[in-house]
Amino acid sequence: MFRILVCVLAFLAWTSATLVGAADSQPKSVGYKTATDIHYRTSVVATINEQCRLDVYYPENVNDAPTIVWFHGGGLTGGKREIPSPLKNKGVIIVGVDYRLSPQVTVNDCIDDAAASVAWTFNNIEQYGGSRDKIFVSGHSAGGYLTSMIGMDKTWLAAHQIDADDIAGLIPFSGHTITHFTARKEQGIGGKQPVIDRLAPLFHVRNDCPPLLLITGDRELEMLGRYEENAYLWRMMQVVGHPNTKLHELDGFNHGQMAEPAFPLLLRFVHSIAKD
Repeated sequence: MFRILVCVLAFLAWTSATLVGAADSQPKSVGYKTATDIHYRTSVVATINEQCRLDVYYPENVNDAPTIVWFHGGGLTGGKREIPSPLKNKGVIIVGVDYRLSPQVTVNDCIDDAAASVAWTFNNIEQYGGSRDKIFVSGHSAGGYLTSMIGMDKTWLAAHQIDADDIAGLIPFSGHTITHFTARKEQGIGGKQPVIDRLAPLFHVRNDCPPLLLITGDRELEMLGRYEENAYLWRMMQVVGHPNTKLHELDGFNHGQMAEPAFPLLLRFVHSIAKD
């Protein structure tokens, strides 16, 4: 009986020490800070000074962290910058961007603002523990459209002295790949008339653009043709020989619902590329 008791006590002591050691080996929790209301471009134009601002959510005491520049949705006519909750506390920096909106400005101005904010990120993210080599761009709906436009049409970032191919990855959530309906409206074209011109990501298909992860909701629940547009872009990227374009359709989720299940796919994509 005594021998059994000793063995039990020894086992309990070993288990306790093992658990303590395991706890000690777990990564320490990381604190996060948010720098708010930063101007990424300034001008004598009042709307630029008022609306071209961003927030940076970043982990403390971390170097070379991946960064996700996030563009909000809203049809290029509404919405405001955000730090999506599912991306918080995940070891990444989030740059939430505001941009000017139609009809105060044209779609060209919206895209140029998006490019300016990404250029700001390249030029400043190291101050927040980020790396220029690990900058990803993402956004939902209109934000997904902006993501694809500045990543696939190199002229937008080139105007700000940045090579679009230095972006580590593009992850548009349910974004137009044809010309955005707000741009078509500017030209007097109806919302059901598809157009592919220089304001369409599809117009800029090329085999040397950054890795591309296309995510949409269910084709039967999405906004008109949104899955099919992205599927066509995916197919054309295969045709031109792009080495890393993926497409996910999230069954059962509509346009507004698809972002929540898309965030884990975004994070997996970011971490898989950032660790290479």
